[in-house]
Formats: sequence, structure tokens, C-alpha cells
Amino acid sequence: MNNRIFVIIAAVLAIAGGAWFLTQNGTQPGATAIAQTTAAADVDTSGVKDFYLGEENAPVTIVEYLSFTCPHCRTFHENAFKQLKADYIDTGKVKFVMREVYFDRYGLWAGMVARCGGGDRYFGIVDLIFENQSEWTQGEPAAIAANLKRIGKVAGLDDATLDACLQDAEKAEALNAFFQKNAGEDGVNSTPSFVINGKLHSNMSYSDLKEILDGELS
Repeated sequence: MNNRIFVIIAAVLAIAGGAWFLTQNGTQPGATAIAQTTAAADVDTSGVKDFYLGEENAPVTIVEYLSFTCPHCRTFHENAFKQLKADYIDTGKVKFVMREVYFDRYGLWAGMVARCGGGDRYFGIVDLIFENQSEWTQGEPAAIAANLKRIGKVAGLDDATLDACLQDAEKAEALNAFFQKNAGEDGVNSTPSFVINGKLHSNMSYSDLKEILDGELS
């Protein structure tokens, strides 16, 4: 195994085994109970920011809470999200914010790779992560880390940049604290969940989502 992969695994496992965790609530993928920790409240999250699509001052804001290892989130992004983007985001009606939830260390690693390219590459990497979810999530931890690096390289990132991102334990801790704070404040306990103009909604069909959005816009 590549020594760099060992370093990547060790750095992020330190976070995975430390101040954060998620516990399963039933057998349905995506249904979880978020376990808050007091340590997260003391972490500096000022360097973490939300990425969004659409007009900053759009009349409706949707905040999606997603996990990169959640099959339901992949289904939403491969189907309803494309319609939502064409009908509401690209037309200036909706500002769409993505916030990551970490069910497991692999979701955290994926989030670190997605954010590695900054706002310019974030959404493109997110698309690749979901498109290839059934492939990159397979295997041992070292293989999964290598798979995520390959996705990053497809998006134009080099090995040195990706290694630096994945070895950034302080960033991993900040991302976890950012997720815990926001998800706790919004009452999120499953993915995907949607906060639409401040009101929490669980996963739904595009027709149901459209009805809510049209009501907000009327």
C-alpha cells in the first residue's frame, strides 16, 4: 500500500475515532440519529462556508442536508435535483445550499475531497461522487481513499493538493463541528432533508417539492 494512503487514513481516522459519531436508527439507509458532542462547540468553524447554486437573493432558499454515502441522496441528485435546477435554480427563483452530514468516515473523506477544489469545483465533484457512489464506497479504507482521490483527479486536482486536503485533521474537525451545529439547530436527523425558507422537510417526491416551492413563490 502507498505510504501516503497510510498517512491519509491515520490523519482522518483520528477524527473519526474522536469527538464525533453517528448511530444507526433502524435499517433504512439514511435514517440516523445525530449524536451531538460538547467538544464540537469549542471548535473554530469560521473557515468553513456553505456552497450554493442560484441567485444569492432569490425569494426561496433551500438548504439540503446530504450524505455522500446515502443512497437516497444519490437518487435525489440523479433525478429530482436536475428538474429543480432547471425549473427553479437556473431561473433565479431558488438559492440552493448544500450542507454535508457525516454518517461515517467515508462520507467525511468525500466531503473533504469535494471541498478541496473550492467553490469553483465543488458541485462538479459532488456530481462525480454521487455518480460513482456504488464504486468508490467499495473495499477497504485505503481503497476508498484512493477511489476518492481518483475522483478528485478527474476534476482536475493533483496528488499533492488532494493529499494535503485529506491530511488536514483540523479541517476535518471543523467540518464535523459545522455539521453538528447546523444540523442540531435545524432539527435534522435524516438525509436528505430540506430546510425551505426556514422550515424543515423530509425527503419527498419532486411533485411534492414543487408544490411547496410554488406556495412559497405565490
